[in-house]
Amino acid sequence: MNDSTVAIVELLLTAKHYTELSNLTPEDLPPQIRKAFDKKGEINRPLSITENIAKKATGVESPWNSISDLMFTNKDNFSGEMSLTQLDLAEKWFLKNTTKDLILTNPTLAYVFQENASIDISYEDSSTSERPIQADRFWIDSLLSEYFSEDDQEMLDLVDIKAPEEIETTLQDLVLTSNQIGELEKIRIAIKNRDFLSKIGLREVGKLLFIGPPGTGKTSVARALAHSLSLPFVEVKLSMMTSQYLGETSKNIDRTFEVAKRLSPCILFVDEFDSVAKTRRSDEHAALKRAVNTLLKSIDEISLVRDEVLLIGATNHPDQLDTAAWRRFDDIIHFPLPDTNMRKKIFEVTTKYMSIDNFDPSALADLTEGLSGSDIRLVLREAVLEALSEDRTVMNQKDLVDAVAAIGKRDLLKNIAFE
Repeated sequence: MNDSTVAIVELLLTAKHYTELSNLTPEDLPPQIRKAFDKKGEINRPLSITENIAKKATGVESPWNSISDLMFTNKDNFSGEMSLTQLDLAEKWFLKNTTKDLILTNPTLAYVFQENASIDISYEDSSTSERPIQADRFWIDSLLSEYFSEDDQEMLDLVDIKAPEEIETTLQDLVLTSNQIGELEKIRIAIKNRDFLSKIGLREVGKLLFIGPPGTGKTSVARALAHSLSLPFVEVKLSMMTSQYLGETSKNIDRTFEVAKRLSPCILFVDEFDSVAKTRRSDEHAALKRAVNTLLKSIDEISLVRDEVLLIGATNHPDQLDTAAWRRFDDIIHFPLPDTNMRKKIFEVTTKYMSIDNFDPSALADLTEGLSGSDIRLVLREAVLEALSEDRTVMNQKDLVDAVAAIGKRDLLKNIAFE
């Protein structure tokens, strides 16, 4: 039986049981099905399945054609609604043609089948493994429209909010140091044990500072962590907020932290942290001094344990940070330029979908000392485009070596002084 038929039968079973089981919530629907039934942040019963809804929920182009031959399905010619005529038969067919892993991605059906002797399914395992509704794009948008008016749009424009489903980079796509891996695992454990941390009074947990040169993966890791933890990602660049709205900086900092609290649980990523939290000077602009104080106060008043907001600051210039800002973070994670072994791994990871003759990542790692992970991706971009210009989709080692040289020449341009 093909996958499209199974997908439509799963959808019909899910809609039928979710409609009748009032104790189930939108969290018990798989994300794609939630999205198909969303009406301004709400999912109302009954769930009625038309061809358009089925397309949105499953991606199947011809939903009715996929199931029309089954003896337990029906389509109303007037409304276009598809339904199940014999529920018991549909359930037996589905269990015969699906897998345990697929059912575990659907908490509604896991709840229905958890007592079925023929399959070992746990509703609890399914509900904890699925992405929560708070991570869906439609849910995020509905909260934003509920909490903020059109007058707030200027402030919201300074904040980039991504749902986990919109983040393409995963932690598996990145090459991390053992220290970085260990510190991120601690955060995962802290999030899982928030109630215990609150109980013992340890609330100053979950404020991280990422430091390191440009291109070493600070932003990529923060985004990938949001994807991994199924948390909305709220990103703000403090330099933009300061340069464009100096007089409004303090207010916008306050509002940015408020956005994060409203969208919690989430990650608040404050990039270019040094642009505001610099070492304070006596001759500093009064508005900037107020901004620094507001930022420090906002950091003090936000908590992973209490507010479910993981705060990550990032800076390329840790030497410029005010000492008071340093003290606000319970952990500092260093992002150094990659060493030879890391550069080798970066080449291996970033070329996994490419065809390369005589590929020697070790030799390339030796040639790229001093380059960041971002620089290495530029090397690959240069090599791929050069090969395509010659109508080749298969690269070779020479293409990559030449690209390293080209990137080196590009960097020399930084030192040219124009009259």
